[in-house]
Amino acid sequence: MKNKRPDSTKEAVMDNNTENTENTPEQERLAELEAKVETLTQQLDESRNKYLYLFSDFENFKRNAAKERIELQQTAGRDIVTALLPVLDDFDRAAKNGALNEGMALIHQKITNTLQNKGLTLLEVKAGDDFNPDTQEAVAEIPAASEELKGKIVDIVEQGYQLGDRIIRFAKVVIGR
Repeated sequence: MKNKRPDSTKEAVMDNNTENTENTPEQERLAELEAKVETLTQQLDESRNKYLYLFSDFENFKRNAAKERIELQQTAGRDIVTALLPVLDDFDRAAKNGALNEGMALIHQKITNTLQNKGLTLLEVKAGDDFNPDTQEAVAEIPAASEELKGKIVDIVEQGYQLGDRIIRFAKVVIGR
């Protein structure tokens, strides 16, 4: 019986060695699969990052396009409104001098209402207000009649207008010095 034990131990060692040599191809296969999984995981991460980048880029594009569309709608009539402003100025000058009859007054009112319906608003400027270079353009300086009028608006040559949120013409004013 003592002889059988060493033989059985030898057989067990041989079986372990045989198993180790048989596991080596399996272990290699497992290592290859793990490497493939790692490569595929990296590719998936790269694809995810590309997708997120493209998605955020597209969202920015949509936001900018919507903003431009709204801006275009607000200022679509800028050229026509700007072209009509001198006509409105002539009406204002004639009304100031009392040279308008009823028919001209009706035309003036109709043009004013039409332009207001298209989004044109008058910049509020009055004689005696402080000069504001953000909304006004000084076309002349004259000696002030009093100390109070220095740096203030003395006369308004042309009214200022804005279309939507944008100023399309600054008010042209005369200021006292």
